[in-house]
Amino acid sequence: MAQEYPAGEARPRRRGRKLFIGLVVLLLLVAGLLVVADRVAVGVAERAIADRVSQEVTKQNAQAAAPDVEVHGVPFLTQVLDGRYERISIHLRDVQASVEGDAVRLPVLDVDARNVRASLDTLRSGQGDVVADTVNGTGTISYDSLAALLNRPGLTLGEQGGKLAVTAPVDILGAKLTVRGTADVTVADNGAVALRVNNLDAEGLPNLPVARALLNSYAKGISIDIPLPDLPFQLAVRKVQPMPDGLTVTADAKNVPINSAS
Repeated sequence: MAQEYPAGEARPRRRGRKLFIGLVVLLLLVAGLLVVADRVAVGVAERAIADRVSQEVTKQNAQAAAPDVEVHGVPFLTQVLDGRYERISIHLRDVQASVEGDAVRLPVLDVDARNVRASLDTLRSGQGDVVADTVNGTGTISYDSLAALLNRPGLTLGEQGGKLAVTAPVDILGAKLTVRGTADVTVADNGAVALRVNNLDAEGLPNLPVARALLNSYAKGISIDIPLPDLPFQLAVRKVQPMPDGLTVTADAKNVPINSAS
């Protein structure tokens, strides 16, 4: 015969189990609300920083599409309270700036800011600085805008075997020729792109010393230092590399404001 228990003994256990389940559900709801609040706060901060980045770009007489900003690190709210953010990524498109009257276009400029300091009051009021310990940027300069800075009619640039490929029409001793060759590109001490044309040749070039001298003179004429526009966030160019879609520029800076106080 099964042992019987007084009816009242089972009821407290059921009540305790219901209470425990209710508490778990409440905790899950609170956790969910905190996650939602965290993500909402991220969105607010990203929009605030994007607005200030746009102001910074405009201050440097440059133009760009509205920036995309992503604040990394979870949870976000603890970073807000601390006033220090692990990493902020900024994606700028269609950046245009002027160098000696010519427009230089960077289709893409990606900026990665690390260890960013921004107080809660700065984000809320829009006053104050957002300062990063380190900022790294990678952008691509279109070959069309780079060729325009050289100011040689018909000159086209591209990438060939990791080097800068040069193609241009020239008139040598009355002959209309197309010259082709490559150029080495490095960063000059003043931050400009140092372009040094080598291995330049032209099919049908007259086998005369004067013809070769004229070709060498053309190569020398486009072997110059090309100034670049000031990049946002005080970025200093460290490396340039020809790529199929343009000249890739790598830059960095330390202890700089992502935005300046208004």
